[in-house]
Amino acid sequence: MRWHKSVKNEVGFTLVEVAIVLIIIGLILGAAIKGKDLIQSAKQKKFYSNFVKQWEVTVLDYYDRTGGVIGDGNTNGGTTATTDGRFDNINNATKWGAVGNPGTGVLGRLQAVGLDLPTTNTGTSYTYSFKGSTSGSRTVTLALDSLNATTGGGGSSGTNMANNVLYFTLMPTDLAIALDNVIDGSANGKNGKFRHYPDTTDWPNVNTTTTVNAMYILDVP
Repeated sequence: MRWHKSVKNEVGFTLVEVAIVLIIIGLILGAAIKGKDLIQSAKQKKFYSNFVKQWEVTVLDYYDRTGGVIGDGNTNGGTTATTDGRFDNINNATKWGAVGNPGTGVLGRLQAVGLDLPTTNTGTSYTYSFKGSTSGSRTVTLALDSLNATTGGGGSSGTNMANNVLYFTLMPTDLAIALDNVIDGSANGKNGKFRHYPDTTDWPNVNTTTTVNAMYILDVP
């Protein structure tokens, strides 16, 4: 009887199998990146709704209720003796005032007329903590200011017109660009209601300039 030696073929992955594995890995990585982008987008929209929009609504509600501009003159929680329809550059804790004290600053004045203060993730109505894609965590600070726009915007027209604005400092650049897309429909830091400050230059590269100052032009008065 003749015996035949059995030889086992050990064959590696075929090119097709390798390609399938690479495709699966690519899909997994793509889904992870897409998921990260969706999370960041949701955070940006939350910032807009809970901070930017809430302050815009608060300013307009105060105007509708009192006929005055919050932060304009002492009677409206501002810092000047007279009113001129413009924010008095409310840019520090003293000017913002104390919560629960109707005689102190902007916050007290808002409460005095029965308006709720915007709530944020810092516990302070005029600051908001946000982690940008390249900036890391930053505390964005709001000021109520009257600034010139190089071209018409909001309720103004012409060149170098003064506008009441929500002025934001230390804002992550990727957040500012995302807000510009939400508010104006495109990212152009030199035009529209939401702009780079100063608005003589467009939004910078997010990788080289991680934070910016920005202004949101309000239609008040």
